[in-house]
Amino acid sequence: MSFLLKLTQFLNKTFAIWVVVFAFIAAQFPETFKIFVPWIPYLLGIVMLGMGLTLTFKDFAEVTRNPKAVIIGVIAQFIVMPLIAFLLVKSFQLPPDLAIGVILVGSCPGGTSSNVMTFLARGNTALSVACTTISTLLAPVLTPAVFYLFASQWLDINAGAMFISVLKIVLLPIFVGVIIRTFLKEKIEQFSQTMPLVSVVAIVLIVTAVVSVSKDRIIESGLLIFAIVALHNGLGYLIGYAVARLFKLSNFDSKAVSIEVGMQNSGLGAALAAIHFKANPVIAVPSAVFSFWHNISGPILAMFFTTIKSERMK
Repeated sequence: MSFLLKLTQFLNKTFAIWVVVFAFIAAQFPETFKIFVPWIPYLLGIVMLGMGLTLTFKDFAEVTRNPKAVIIGVIAQFIVMPLIAFLLVKSFQLPPDLAIGVILVGSCPGGTSSNVMTFLARGNTALSVACTTISTLLAPVLTPAVFYLFASQWLDINAGAMFISVLKIVLLPIFVGVIIRTFLKEKIEQFSQTMPLVSVVAIVLIVTAVVSVSKDRIIESGLLIFAIVALHNGLGYLIGYAVARLFKLSNFDSKAVSIEVGMQNSGLGAALAAIHFKANPVIAVPSAVFSFWHNISGPILAMFFTTIKSERMK
């Protein structure tokens, strides 16, 4: 078990490197990795199951202890990122498939990586976990609704079908994970510590699957889509922090909100693209790029945030 824990810690720290390495390998040998495309929703389900196995009812205590900060973080997540995405695709006049992909990842809830980054940034980790959990639980309703609002001009969107998809691949695995942990607490305790290892492998496979079927389009739009994703992510951090400060949250809480808003559950974006837009795999590309980029920008921002005093509001 100690070996697995060390391996988990190592892969967590070097996650972005493995995403880039395997994305490059997938681009060189696309046929090898195309076999994972049908498995994308199940791979994300495994990630969400892992999240459920790590949750306890104590994680929801922050909602009652610090409701203002949680509400601001969750609302900002579903307003700031989709709006930034929409403005970026309009400003850069992206082709419809890429525009849809950027808005799709912008409509997703916060990613679990934000919790680790908030801890490294010396921010309110409990707040980050609460925001991630609540935004994920609300995702079946808010992700399809927000995506429909901003992307329906480019294509017909079946928000109801997307709602069912998010229920199946996000909410159901989390619920199962929480139930398993509740009834097998002691047995699951150690095992759950290695779930990030499984999550890293699953996300890497999702990215390789997307790259394998979109290689040519990624090369064609490479710098442009990378710039859009970097701007989307960076503006999310900046505006998330500004909104938190505007509502007079402490630096301690504002760091958490900033990271929570800027980091997306890009795996969900890729999974939804794979399920609902099979005919156009390019729609999943922004999610794949976001997946490794926010794991590069996150530690950089966390390092910067450590220089900001994290006073707690009384």
